[in-house]
Amino acid sequence: MLLLRSTLFQILFYSVTLVEMILFSPVMLLPRKWGWPIVPFWSRTLIWLMRVVAGIKVEIRGRENLPKGGYIAAMKHQSAWETVALIPLFSSPTFILKRELRWIPIFGWYTAKYRQIPINRGKRSEALAAMMEAAKDAIAEGRQIMIFPEGTRRPAGAEPKYKYGIAHLYRDLKCPVVPIAHNAGLYWPRSSWKVYPGTVIVEILPPIETGLTPDAFHAKLVQTIESASDKLIEEARTASDPSPVLKQVDATRKSQPA
Repeated sequence: MLLLRSTLFQILFYSVTLVEMILFSPVMLLPRKWGWPIVPFWSRTLIWLMRVVAGIKVEIRGRENLPKGGYIAAMKHQSAWETVALIPLFSSPTFILKRELRWIPIFGWYTAKYRQIPINRGKRSEALAAMMEAAKDAIAEGRQIMIFPEGTRRPAGAEPKYKYGIAHLYRDLKCPVVPIAHNAGLYWPRSSWKVYPGTVIVEILPPIETGLTPDAFHAKLVQTIESASDKLIEEARTASDPSPVLKQVDATRKSQPA
């Protein structure tokens, strides 16, 4: 039953995305601000599918910690879930994403239209400079920069591997950074066809204000997100039907150096 439900969800997830991208393609002719509402609409459609088809519910904590205007939202990256489901929390988000996503037909057009920030991982220094300029423009416009500091999805409970680029952004943009923790990897694990029912808990933590050194900021960010995410994983154990991914979490932790 789980495999059938997961298969139906995966098919609908990509099919609905494709249909909506084609259906709403005329917004390419509109100013960005006027066409933006279709993006959170797409996100809410998929959130509904997750709940109805896959049995994934959502609990958001700490909305009051989101500042107004421009800031950086630094999110834990465990799943495909957070790339979609967190969009409606923000008024004008722009993701920092790998350049290759721009090459995907139709989807790439949308990332360009809504001025998402591509980064060329093959040319680190040039990529960082270009990213910084685009990020400065976004903050000046009062937008929210969405970034996954680990760069790629990590299994729930795995040893964190945060990149240092987020510290450069913090230093140069001089804006608050909002840490966001969650436990989505327990329900939609990376590289997994199976999607498990349960409640994804998202915790929006108090902003890290400007003024820290890059090293102090980086250490605080990692500690803040990781400790909160670990607590959410432990909280998931108390659910009436805990995710079987918790067994993998325990195995992963046992294999890590003390």
